[in-house]
Amino acid sequence: MDLKEKTVSEKTVYSGKIINVRMDQAEMPDGKIVEREVVEHPGGVGIAMEDEEGKFFLVTQWRYAQRTETIEYPAGKKEKGEDPFTTAAREIIEETGYEGTDFTYLGRMMPTPAYDEEVIDMYYCRKGEYRGQHLDPDEYLNVSRMTLDEITALIVQGKIQDAKTIAMTFLVREMKAQV
Repeated sequence: MDLKEKTVSEKTVYSGKIINVRMDQAEMPDGKIVEREVVEHPGGVGIAMEDEEGKFFLVTQWRYAQRTETIEYPAGKKEKGEDPFTTAAREIIEETGYEGTDFTYLGRMMPTPAYDEEVIDMYYCRKGEYRGQHLDPDEYLNVSRMTLDEITALIVQGKIQDAKTIAMTFLVREMKAQV
């Protein structure tokens, strides 16, 4: 059976700084018309940066929507039309102060594909030179470093719940196991 739904109409119901929300009409494979709420988001990147001691940079920050602190790999939103690698190279310096070197593309994930267009391109890199941290005016975070085993333990304990961090930890572990 063909599962594709055909877009019949799109209507923007909210336009914001980070997201827009659309209410679409879609035709199901059987011809029935249904409503689909869609969050438009430019996408982002996540970066697992490893230092010379085998430790990975993490950031702890307050996530307002979840009303809690989260532990995550450094990440950031793509600017309109920006290449994901450019975003990754910029964001790793902004959040940690260190440039990344020897980038490896880990793939792409869809955090919430049921209603959100956002995709996250994931990268692994090595720690380069210190260039100075450049946080956004509304961004506060603490930087830490942990081994993959320490990160994995926090995931298993439920202390790391961020989807990209969980996915990237798995991907980096597999990448390193295959070398």
